[in-house]
Amino acid sequence: MRIASLLPAATEIVGALGLADDLVAVTFECDRPEDVRATRPVVVDTALPAGLTPAEIDATVRERAAQGLPQYALDREALRDAAPDLVLTQDLCRVCALPASTVAEALGALDLDATVLTVDPHTLDEVLDAIAAVARAADSPAAGEALVAELQERLHAVDQAVKDRPRPLVLALEWVDPPFLPGHWVPAMVRRAGGEPLAGIDGGRSVATTWDEARAHAPDVALVAPCGFGLDDAIAQAKAVRAELPGVPLVAIDSASYVVRAGPRLVDGIEALAAALHPDAVPAPPPGRITALG
Repeated sequence: MRIASLLPAATEIVGALGLADDLVAVTFECDRPEDVRATRPVVVDTALPAGLTPAEIDATVRERAAQGLPQYALDREALRDAAPDLVLTQDLCRVCALPASTVAEALGALDLDATVLTVDPHTLDEVLDAIAAVARAADSPAAGEALVAELQERLHAVDQAVKDRPRPLVLALEWVDPPFLPGHWVPAMVRRAGGEPLAGIDGGRSVATTWDEARAHAPDVALVAPCGFGLDDAIAQAKAVRAELPGVPLVAIDSASYVVRAGPRLVDGIEALAAALHPDAVPAPPPGRITALG
């Protein structure tokens, strides 16, 4: 089967299912499996300029949205040449990836007869369901069942490790300038890692907040998890959080890989966060995932 993935999480799911050889098109953000962009046509690119600060990104996204301009660009000719049988896309967030409506319109204009699967999980359980759905759409249901069972087993191991332990109050920040509280599966990640999430909306969208409101929550720990950024950038952005939340211990995480991408590595993120919150109960993760800044 020829699979075009227009969503980094979907690309990662396809790879984790052992179907990377079926990928015929990806996005500019797809980095798992490794080197996937170097060996596949990139059919989705960002419309945002490079090198912007978090505040500039926020302002640019808001301005483009107000003007009705897209955040991403689809290379229709490259998609047509890829001739996919299955296209994986999303409607969860127009800031995070190309919307399904754009894909459907493009396929119609290009006269491509491809199945479109929209991957739109809002909760941790729905992420696992999405993995199984991708596997079924790719005619590999057994691979999906095996992967989901493995992920559930790892989640159960974390549950057992943190069970009955004190649960620190965790303020997760999905953006720092301006500050945003996370939604979707992130509060559940904090909970499964042995923390108690402050604010944020289970299964809902991320919401803007203020630093006064953040301080009023009186967190025991602040999780710096800026959407789309890796660990080094999260550590750098934590400086602004420290200035606003003096005295609150900070934990920075590679959010792009382990928090905001709705794929198998969310379980890696939960394991890493559990190790940061309960270092005497959960093994430390490999370097490069999470850092406790004190």
